[in-house]
Amino acid sequence: MALDIEFVRGQFPAFQEPSLQGQAFFENAGGSYTCSQVIDRLTRYYTQRKVQPYAPYEASRLAGAEMDEARQRLAAMMGIETDELSFGPSTTQNTYVLAQAFRQFLKPGEAIVVTNQDHEANTGPWRRLADEGIEVREWQIDPQTGHLDPAKLESLLDEKVRLVCFPHCSNVVGEINPVTEITALSHAAGAFVCVDGVSYAPHGVPNVGELGPDIYLFSAYKTYGPHQGLMVMRRELGELLPNQAHYFNADCLYKRFTPAGPDHAQVAASAGMADYIEALSDHHGGPSEGAAAKASFVHDLMRAHEVELLQPLLDAMKARNDLRLIGPSDAALRAPTVALALNRAAAPVAAQLAEHGIMAGGGDFYAVRALTELGIKPDEGVLRLSFTHYTSQEEVEQLIKALDLVL
Repeated sequence: MALDIEFVRGQFPAFQEPSLQGQAFFENAGGSYTCSQVIDRLTRYYTQRKVQPYAPYEASRLAGAEMDEARQRLAAMMGIETDELSFGPSTTQNTYVLAQAFRQFLKPGEAIVVTNQDHEANTGPWRRLADEGIEVREWQIDPQTGHLDPAKLESLLDEKVRLVCFPHCSNVVGEINPVTEITALSHAAGAFVCVDGVSYAPHGVPNVGELGPDIYLFSAYKTYGPHQGLMVMRRELGELLPNQAHYFNADCLYKRFTPAGPDHAQVAASAGMADYIEALSDHHGGPSEGAAAKASFVHDLMRAHEVELLQPLLDAMKARNDLRLIGPSDAALRAPTVALALNRAAAPVAAQLAEHGIMAGGGDFYAVRALTELGIKPDEGVLRLSFTHYTSQEEVEQLIKALDLVL
């Protein structure tokens, strides 16, 4: 079944906003538009529930219930237990908290594996563990393609490695990494696994229970929601790591790695992400029951639409000899996050695109290590063109025409 793009766009107020008419949004990897379900819940919370939650009076009871609803429904869609999902101010902040927990957990002489394909959020905090005598081993990408080869990981794994950190999908390379395979390799070597899903989750909520990692992180504000970082922490690991929150929260898994109080309104509004996924499933005749089944159905709808729209863009870019397309040229192997190295500063080109109604970005996108390994000057950066399932064929055509004019 094809995605009903008109129905999809009808769920996002941005597409009806007069000030945005004629402009095509291609910087979704930096933050997506927000669906009306999230906006409605956020508005309701601020107008009807803006009190301290979990007290016995009605407004407070409802406030706490909405926060609990968000955790319950999103966890169910990801195939995990409710208390294995927690919320924090951002994925970067969540990762720093995790790194502090591992700082206390690991012993000098033990090792972790990080990549140079990651956004800095899932590599920088972990690398700082070297200050405590932890060995940091770098799993390196292919300098020509950006590919992260699982065979190279095997040579880094031994009995000293306790943690392997890698992205589900790089925010500049775009290639989708085989999470299940990498997780199995790491677990077989006795290591835990932390996956940065920020660049993947907007293209279909993953079933983390089936994928298998011990930690999975992504950002709600890039997945049609409010500015929150979502963190899956599987129970076995979560109960081993030292508590990072108030001592009286130590026995609550979803509070152990949230040192500060949560943003009540934004956590509650995150249930709107589940509302939206269910609305898409129901509209397209998806499963009648099962949160994970509905999320999986919508995931496949989104991916099929994105792959169809992405291939013409990739074909147009790989045919040019005045730029370098980073990552695979086969749309089925990647997310619709396309980085182009132009052999000149990318930010001015993004500004030129804006004159043609294209909203895009140029820079290093916090992926300095990846760009450097690929031989791209970080100060020049890349032109990044990123979209999601709500992007239309007409917008992709508008983008390709604009690129022909400015490149």
